[in-house]
Amino acid sequence: MEPKYRENSKKYWEDVHQSYDSTKIKVDDWLERFDDIIMASTRPIMDLGCGGGNDTKYLTEKGKQVIACDGSEHAIANLKANFPDIREARCMDMLEGFDFEDESFEVIIADLCLHYFGEKDTEMIISELKRILLPGGHIILRVNSINDVNHGAGQGKEIEYHVFESSQGTMKRFFDEADIRKFFKEFEIEYLKEEIMSRYRLEKRLYRVCVRK
Repeated sequence: MEPKYRENSKKYWEDVHQSYDSTKIKVDDWLERFDDIIMASTRPIMDLGCGGGNDTKYLTEKGKQVIACDGSEHAIANLKANFPDIREARCMDMLEGFDFEDESFEVIIADLCLHYFGEKDTEMIISELKRILLPGGHIILRVNSINDVNHGAGQGKEIEYHVFESSQGTMKRFFDEADIRKFFKEFEIEYLKEEIMSRYRLEKRLYRVCVRK
């Protein structure tokens, strides 16, 4: 990621989470389809790009231990305040690699956090996720769809294929099915479907995906 996009992204998300309203932490039912995978995990589950904590809330209410990670210091501070019993909340930059040992996790949740990077960085991040995932482990994720026109798809300067400069000066990737299959070619894809999410003011089109190492 070019320095300007990296800096703009960090500032944008710090501003978002500095004034985050904890009453907006609401359980999203998108993970319910994968409850069998989640409940079978005997290790803490990673909530990557945890943000305000919607997925952390879902997982903790299921009785699972969670290691929540985000690039925003404000997001992590808020998470610790709102979930004082969480196993771990860690501020980390995905572009600097993952400070976890090989095969640390059975399940990794990556909700709307893998679509802010260029191709090489995306490949590196997914390679790191594979490294820290146990054989047979799962990554459960959502990413922007190329049809997500309400949230910037096809708009602004195209930096590289399916990656656009946002109005905040950050980069934002939009996926089609072929993109997902390309980036996760070393995984078995168990679920892949384009869906509509209505959590935001304008409907959002995204892909819900589950892959197995």
